[in-house]
Amino acid sequence: MHIHQDDFVNFFKITFKRKFLAGLFITIPGVITAFVIVGLFKFVDGILGPFLDSIIGRHIAGLGFIAAVICIFLIGIISTNVFGKKMLNIVEHAFQRIPVFKSLYNAVKQLIDAFSPDNKTSFKQFVIVEYPRKGAYAFGFLTKECQVIKSSSSECLKTVYIPTNNLYLGEIILLPEESITYTDINIEDGIKIILSGGITTPGQIKGSTTISE
Repeated sequence: MHIHQDDFVNFFKITFKRKFLAGLFITIPGVITAFVIVGLFKFVDGILGPFLDSIIGRHIAGLGFIAAVICIFLIGIISTNVFGKKMLNIVEHAFQRIPVFKSLYNAVKQLIDAFSPDNKTSFKQFVIVEYPRKGAYAFGFLTKECQVIKSSSSECLKTVYIPTNNLYLGEIILLPEESITYTDINIEDGIKIILSGGITTPGQIKGSTTISE
């Protein structure tokens, strides 16, 4: 069987392009992850490194980073026992007395606590809402409900947080009960869906108009 030269060239181009793109899509996440880890390593090491260098008398690459990891681990151990919690509460109360630091600390702490896996109260359920226009739907997290009191009536609205930039930035909207579709997706899987850009969205989602227990 005779293969024409042009057909061989086209086959080579198509195969090379397909394999190259496959390799590219596998390489890019790894490169970005490595870049972030190296950047974090240098940043943390640059904070504690000079201090430790002055104590030891010479520079040891990575020592600052290792010290930071150990410190965070020790804080984690301390925070899980009764005495440690009391000590951390005293430090937190001290921070609360600093005017400028107080506002910044509270804002950051509330944001981090909201996405903590140990926090069972911030996000109630993973939901679907019709947003930002009719016919368009978005994933969101049910966070709370509030009673809106008008002159002659009142209405119970649900507070839904809709991430618009990865996870930590988003919109807060108030919706009536009938405008929310509750899903069978747990909060952890919901966070994975948001962080993956929707790639991990299951093929089928069970929905209801009432919150599941």
